[in-house]
Amino acid sequence: MSDDWLPRRALVLGLARSGRAAVAALERRGVGVVAVDRTLGNDDPSALADVELLVKSPGVPGESPVVQAARERRIPVWSEVELGYRLLEGNPLLGVTGTNGKTTTTELLGAILRADGRPTEVAGNVGTALTEVADRVGRGDSIVCELSSFQLEDVETLSCDVAVLLNLEPDHLDRHHSFEAYRDAKLRIFERARAKVAPRGFGIDGAIEFSGDDPLPAEPLMPGAHNRENAAAATAAARAAGVGDEAIAEALRSFAGVPHRLELVRELRGVRYVNDSKATNTAAARRGVAAYDAPLHLILGGSLKGEDFGPFARELPRNVSTVHLIGEAADELAAALDAAGRAYTRDGDLATAVDRAAAAAQPGDVVLLSPASASFDQYANFEARGDDFRRIVEALR
Repeated sequence: MSDDWLPRRALVLGLARSGRAAVAALERRGVGVVAVDRTLGNDDPSALADVELLVKSPGVPGESPVVQAARERRIPVWSEVELGYRLLEGNPLLGVTGTNGKTTTTELLGAILRADGRPTEVAGNVGTALTEVADRVGRGDSIVCELSSFQLEDVETLSCDVAVLLNLEPDHLDRHHSFEAYRDAKLRIFERARAKVAPRGFGIDGAIEFSGDDPLPAEPLMPGAHNRENAAAATAAARAAGVGDEAIAEALRSFAGVPHRLELVRELRGVRYVNDSKATNTAAARRGVAAYDAPLHLILGGSLKGEDFGPFARELPRNVSTVHLIGEAADELAAALDAAGRAYTRDGDLATAVDRAAAAAQPGDVVLLSPASASFDQYANFEARGDDFRRIVEALR
């Protein structure tokens, strides 16, 4: 692919992981880059002077004054994954989106392709930025890319060889403002896709459909009905990419999951401590809770995302023995639990919650961090929250 499409000068808005990768990729190609970020206080529309392209990090909302000014001036606005896609030279691209299960399915699909002998890079929403992968990937290597609604908002030419939609449930309503807008962003993964994979019953035109009760080449090593759904999606996507069942079975039998998603941290005196910090909404927390029949001591709370906790509280199964609330969402969770007639304690922070849950737990029980909330009130991200849980649990005597 020729680089003659590259702008002379570009503005990169947002300098977290993907933004920094975009800056580096553009500068390596001789593009003049203006790098701006709200935390630096330089995200002002005046930075758009002489700019031919704006590359927007996923954390930057479309209402940003810089983004709005760029659109008014007819300056193209791309997500970082759009830039990364254009930097790739014909590499097979498999994209994965959905409300929950994206990281697990992306990593599992990567493991399946590697089991089939295909050099494969995993990139996107959690992990390595696509622009960074584009600079090191070998010609013909496969790329499996996790795609969030924030990343899919601003794509123009991104085209997946295989595009996977796992599920759709209300999430990120604080950013998208309506479920319809969130859904529309997710469904953009199917634009220009050569093969579509979607849940049975979603009615996606021309899609290869999957269900959690599909026959599989092997049963997945990962626990939980939701992980069987992830395995069914990965299997359907791998078959669409031409992978045989022997390689799929090998990966299903050996892939143990990803950190922070039903990650068994430790078993102490017969009590299992499980890190499910990646459950940042109620749909994910439901799946975490449903993975266990044992008595659960559930840690909930974090930063708010505009979600209604009422249905989640009403439908908590009876094996949830104790509930421990932390963080900014504690008041709203408490109100929902009160209305549902479920008991809880307000523990404030994660260390206190783990201590109280451990004190209540008996041999055979599970202490589960599955917060149903984002992490930004007390932690930089869900990984930091999960790491802190792991540290606290490993320090228990």
